[in-house]
Order: sequence, then structure tokens, then C-alpha cells
Amino acid sequence: MNVRIVVSNDAESIKISQEIRNEVFVKEQGIPLHLDLDGLDANSYHSLVYIDGIAIGVARLALVENNNAVMARVAIKKNYRGKGISTKLVDSLITKARELGINSIEIHAHEYLKEYYETFGFHYIKQVEKVGEHQLIQMCLNQ
Repeated sequence: MNVRIVVSNDAESIKISQEIRNEVFVKEQGIPLHLDLDGLDANSYHSLVYIDGIAIGVARLALVENNNAVMARVAIKKNYRGKGISTKLVDSLITKARELGINSIEIHAHEYLKEYYETFGFHYIKQVEKVGEHQLIQMCLNQ
């Protein structure tokens, strides 16, 4: 099994990212498409995981004001979950943020993932919006 991670902000990466997110968020989780397509993809870095040449997972790092960023849109195709792939995605974007000199990374994660993100050094801030049936929480990693 050949695993490759690509972090990019080109048009092809955006297209592939949106396809995976559509499969996971819209079709599988029932999240409305307009909530996923928030207009931030062009000003973001997209981390894509390929296994044997097939894109199976994605995460996004959106650059925002004051040298900060927002990590979001972590999505893994169903047959590849539980194999540590999201950890590779999150690690790759934390590394990219360090390379860019980003001060802090904020996330709005599913509430049940709080302890998972704490393993990367994120700390809990508060509960935020609900998307569909999914309660989200705000967390932050200061670099």
C-alpha cells in the first residue's frame, strides 16, 4: 500500500477536495452543500491523502486575518476510516501552518472529537453551532 500526502492550493486539489467532501458531508451526513461550499477554498491549503494513487481523505487550512488559520473539512471516505488517516491529514496541516508562520489554528470540530484534537495540542474553548444533527465545538492550537 502506497500512501502519499499532498498539501496544495491549486485548482485540481480544490476540485478533488470538494468531491470527497460532497461524498462524506452531503451524501453521507446530510449536510447541505451550501454549508460546505463557503467560498474559502481558494484562499486555503488542502491536504489530500492518496492510497495507491486514489484520493481518499482531505482536510483544509483556511488562512484568515492576523496570521491565523482555521482547520476544517476533515473528511475520510467511509472504507478508509479507523486507519489513522485523519491523523496524517491534521499533522500535515499543522506542519504547513508552522512553515507559513501561522500564530494559531482554530477548529470547529464535532463534539465527540474533543479528546482526539487535544492529542495534537488543541484546547477546548466553547460549544458553537449545530450543523444538522452534529454539535460543534470551538478549539484552538497556539503555535
